[in-house]
Amino acid sequence: MVVLNRIYTRTGDKGDTALGDGSRVAKDDLRVEAYGTVDETNAAIGAARQHATGDLDAALGRIQNDLFDLGADLCRPEPARDAEAKHPVLRMVAGQTDRLEREIDAMNDKLEPLRSFVLPGGSALAAQLHLCRTVSRRAERLAVALARAESVNGHAVRYLNRLSDWFFVASRMANDEGRADVLWQPGANR
Repeated sequence: MVVLNRIYTRTGDKGDTALGDGSRVAKDDLRVEAYGTVDETNAAIGAARQHATGDLDAALGRIQNDLFDLGADLCRPEPARDAEAKHPVLRMVAGQTDRLEREIDAMNDKLEPLRSFVLPGGSALAAQLHLCRTVSRRAERLAVALARAESVNGHAVRYLNRLSDWFFVASRMANDEGRADVLWQPGANR
């Protein structure tokens, strides 16, 4: 259980922060950038949920919880050393990505195939979901860069890759099941 009885600790006042294993790194370390951008994705989802209802809102809530799991995963280096940890280590698992895929497929079954790229917009919810998509893509790029430099749980990267797809399909659902999508018109303003 997490207990937060003090919000500031002053331990990062010189520009470093603690990772999940207790080691300290610079606040602009690639690992911190990666899990910080996952946190930013979660905040963007919070804004999107102001426009969501029903099943879509519930799915966004599940994703927000997954993103806390993902942040916990990314903030702890060296998955190979998990067995040495004093407390159980939270890592992303295949089932979380599998759930996203099932949800993508279920939403996509309700949509007409695209014959053009979609511009971010349409309804307020769709626009917010496109923002979530682009922020999650940045988190994925950072996680991939981190995985080239250090050890990262492959399920974390896989989840982020699928998550941006989920946001894209959900944005189409939020645009009257794709009927209100704003389509790109190549060269329209030449």
